[in-house]
Amino acid sequence: MNISGKKILIAVSGGIAAYKIHYLIRDFIKKQAEVQVIMSPDAENFVTKLSLSTLSKNPVYTEFYGDNGTWNSHVELALWADVIIMAPCTANTLAKMVHGICDNLMIATYMSAKCPVFIAPAMDLDMYQHPSTLQNLELAQDYGHIVIPAENGELASGLVGQGRMAEPETISQTVEDFFNLNEKKSLKGKKVLITAGPTYEAIDPVRFIGNHSSGKMGFSLAEEAAKRGANVILISGPSVLNSKHENIQLYRVTSAKQMFEKVFEFYDQIDIGIASAAVADYAPKEVATEKIKKNDDSLTIEFIKNPDILKTMGEKKANQFLVGFALETQNEEENAIAKLKKKNLDMIVLNSLRDEGAGFKQDTNKIKILTQTDKIEFDLKSKANVAKDILNCIEEQILK
Repeated sequence: MNISGKKILIAVSGGIAAYKIHYLIRDFIKKQAEVQVIMSPDAENFVTKLSLSTLSKNPVYTEFYGDNGTWNSHVELALWADVIIMAPCTANTLAKMVHGICDNLMIATYMSAKCPVFIAPAMDLDMYQHPSTLQNLELAQDYGHIVIPAENGELASGLVGQGRMAEPETISQTVEDFFNLNEKKSLKGKKVLITAGPTYEAIDPVRFIGNHSSGKMGFSLAEEAAKRGANVILISGPSVLNSKHENIQLYRVTSAKQMFEKVFEFYDQIDIGIASAAVADYAPKEVATEKIKKNDDSLTIEFIKNPDILKTMGEKKANQFLVGFALETQNEEENAIAKLKKKNLDMIVLNSLRDEGAGFKQDTNKIKILTQTDKIEFDLKSKANVAKDILNCIEEQILK
């Protein structure tokens, strides 16, 4: 399957990365897609209607009314599209999208759309990391939009960091992968259980022991498995993330014991288990019923081992395919292989905190996938694309 005949609407905001849209249009046209371009008024400061119209073979619109007084219908544009790509999506455009500030043709078209929406943000690194931008990106994902994360590199400001719009090839491939997955439901009929996020182990009513896991990797895996037709049970520790995919049943827990109980409520029913949660190994032996007061110079807390969820899954598995995760800081492969064998896993996903851009709270990850016989290394990618790599490997192993 390719994107031949697909109707692609590209919405261009006013940012320096707009120059890359020429390459994106050419790629889609070469693959025989139909392309229509709309722009925010500010985008004309960076690219011309003439160049985009010539490449797309269609008129380019920025205003509700044409030069001769004709009406450019945002409703017709939205209904025409199979997908909308907001690229580059500036901080301003993103904020308007998620908060319903409809003050130009581009946003009106977006708000009239019923098709999937892809967002390729582009801005300076401090703007990209600003709490309002991060919150708006999360809101966009909550709406069901597909965010193609900004990449690291040199920015127009001269600074170096995350904020560069994803390359046209990445955007094109993401859209093509989307159509491929929606045409081919490779996991249809499969039941997949995924654990995500951290666990919090209470010390007293207001304090806990936890870790920095955000749950992004587990939620990305759940979304990808659901897109492939799987029925997904997602069991998440504390996380701000959410999922509204109809194929995902989301259960929220707090502690390792609660996660253990919820996993084995469903484990007998599942075909594939993916344990991506960062579960606490230990919990306080006793939880204070009242807040512990700061009376002494030191505080001693006795810990006991939590139930080992992954090991128990390995002991109980029948015909299930079981995947674990290993986050290591030293002797990475040696420790991951030991965990693979000790816990009776079919596959383990290894990431190292020594790799820049990998680990907790990142939008990206860099992994190695290990089985009893194979090792595959991957470059740094968005967690959405890492999820695709992991599920591709699972499917290959299942079909062996």
